[in-house]
Amino acid sequence: MPCEVKPRFVVLYGSQKGQAQSIAEGIAEEAEEHGLVAELSCLNQREKYNLEKENAPVVFIVSTTGDGEPPDNALQFVKHIKKKTLSTDHYKHLCYALLALGDTNYANFCNCGKTIERRLQELGAKQFYATGYADDGVGLEVVLDPWLEGLWKAIKGALSKMASDRTGHFKGDAGDSAKETPDSSIPDVQLNLLSLADHQNCESSVESYSKFASAASSSASATQTAVSDLRPVSLAGSTGLESQSGGIASVSTSAPETQIGGAGVPHVALAASLTRSLPPLSESSLSVPALPHPFLDVSLQEVDTMGEITGPSNKETLHEVPISRAAQLTRGDSVKTALFLEMDISAYPMMTTYQPGDSFDVVCPNRTSEVEDMLHRLGLQDQRNHCVHISLRKDTKKKGAQVPSYIPQNISLLYLLTWCLEIRSVPKKAFLRALVEYTRDSVQKRRLQELCSKQGAADYNLYVRDQSLSLLELLAAFPSCSPPLSLLIEHLLKLQPRPYSAASSCLRHPGKLHFVFNVVEFPACSGRPAGRRGLCTGWLFDLINPALVFPGKAESSSSSSLPKVHVSLRPNCSFRAPSDLSVPFIMVGPGTGVAPFIGFLQQRENERQENPEAAFGETWLFFGCRHRDRDYLFREELEGFVSSGTLSHLKVCFSRDEVEEGAASAGRARYVQHNLLLNSQQITKILLKENGCLYVCGDAKNMAKDVNDTLMEMIKTELRVDQLEAMKTLAGLREEKRYLQDIWG
Repeated sequence: MPCEVKPRFVVLYGSQKGQAQSIAEGIAEEAEEHGLVAELSCLNQREKYNLEKENAPVVFIVSTTGDGEPPDNALQFVKHIKKKTLSTDHYKHLCYALLALGDTNYANFCNCGKTIERRLQELGAKQFYATGYADDGVGLEVVLDPWLEGLWKAIKGALSKMASDRTGHFKGDAGDSAKETPDSSIPDVQLNLLSLADHQNCESSVESYSKFASAASSSASATQTAVSDLRPVSLAGSTGLESQSGGIASVSTSAPETQIGGAGVPHVALAASLTRSLPPLSESSLSVPALPHPFLDVSLQEVDTMGEITGPSNKETLHEVPISRAAQLTRGDSVKTALFLEMDISAYPMMTTYQPGDSFDVVCPNRTSEVEDMLHRLGLQDQRNHCVHISLRKDTKKKGAQVPSYIPQNISLLYLLTWCLEIRSVPKKAFLRALVEYTRDSVQKRRLQELCSKQGAADYNLYVRDQSLSLLELLAAFPSCSPPLSLLIEHLLKLQPRPYSAASSCLRHPGKLHFVFNVVEFPACSGRPAGRRGLCTGWLFDLINPALVFPGKAESSSSSSLPKVHVSLRPNCSFRAPSDLSVPFIMVGPGTGVAPFIGFLQQRENERQENPEAAFGETWLFFGCRHRDRDYLFREELEGFVSSGTLSHLKVCFSRDEVEEGAASAGRARYVQHNLLLNSQQITKILLKENGCLYVCGDAKNMAKDVNDTLMEMIKTELRVDQLEAMKTLAGLREEKRYLQDIWG
């Protein structure tokens, strides 16, 4: 008898760091469990799919990068569908569903997904399932889980309708009928995110979980979140996972009400923590992600001599530049430590073309102490100099599995952990699920299951995600967990470069590049007994500390050589001062957010000197910090810009000084948004009547949101319009590239 042909559908993804690819691969793997065949492709693999002739449902999974831009591997696709020569019925035959990934802490949330969807509809494509907008700012699973839960029924409904239409010769109406949601019970994931919490409490016969929400290590290795065999390896003290349909394992046992203390004396658990839960979670049955398929074989080989690579492996794309000057800008009693660095880029012509508003990547290694701790934790400290051999497992069930392309051949284990893997990255839930299999203690095993489960989502966010807990810190909290090296390579991210804004203009400082940054501090928490510094900022601080110039101290005349760092330029073609010198512009940059505006003003001062007869637009800078005498960055230079006429208006505020002096109630501004309000008429006039530009740089989670909300209120008041009209006005400024942000989380 001939084999039954399973219905097919297409999965296409656009992914910058691998997250969207990981979700797409998870969907493709689970398809078989639903009696379907998924054809998986990246959007840039145009030779593998043909939307112009596709007659099966298409599922798009796309992320957004930069200032609302498409991922690199989706750029060509977006350019293609934006062609004005395409007719309005170009995709009239196409039925699609779309999941967009974004982060509401940043501007242009899910912009790539929205762009693709808008254009598909303009070209006649029909939607067979409600679009999901997953927000990494609150946790992708909030939207992702219910969207995936309803996807399978929607695909089958679309396939059924399309087959019925073909059979009944109603091809002309197929698109219209497919647009309807197959079942009203499918959650509308386009609604307010808060409404989705209700769906999470509902029991479903088929539960698709956040095995898909794990971020992948790179676009080449984003493979850790696949659906797998539901019968994990049995370990001592196993809580017993029972297989269910839908790729979910249910844990039926619950944790004991009392635990045994170090002296063997029972004690009652009074507070939840990273390693301990409380009822009802501790007594609940759990829905945990399916065990990801292992796909790598890793071995360590002793060699007589190791031709060791030093520094990052992708040196052909990097420049090793010397630091020519380093200074601390803040006083010693400041809450934050801000450092200024000057790099000598004169030997690299490509670097000297940077513009104010550009940023650049700094590539740093993992901390030596943490690499040593990881080697000891893995029990591999005596094999640090052994050569690492990585290959694909011949028996892997992982679709599209690849050896990570960013790991060079013939490297030592020490090099792998120092330069290749982001050992500081927060373990995703799929990784926690995999760690369960290598945990001996039954109480610790249960807690890891809770943290990766649907029921334990709040605990995961509270104790792991929100605390930026690293793998090393997690393993320290669960000492009976002993993962193999292969698991780390499968699940850890690629070591990422850290971006910084240029704080200079090459017109003012030829051959030099300046930048300023705060040394990031992670405080102690439930899973971190002692605080730690940020990876790159801490590394830079240690690197330049011997030659650091402190406030009020003269620079040393000694010629002690400063270290070199590996950098690459990241041009930002949109975050630029107006090319028309007569256009007024406003800059909002508290703290180190002032960095790119120092470059803007240095360039503007140079332009004024070269064009003394030209008409220049007004310039406004809103700056804020805690204390006038402790962390007022670039004070002398900013006041110099005012004196020269380069900066028309400098508005500063000092949040802690105002509180201590009791002056906040006297009408003085405490934060930059308050100063914006005090100058509301002038600002709205510049933006709405004089075609001026607004630039915001700094913290995304608080400052940028507060500034945006304040702008909304200013527009409502000055134009006497409602909230919706104010939002449209602000959106128009963004669309015209006159409201630009360079912000970070």
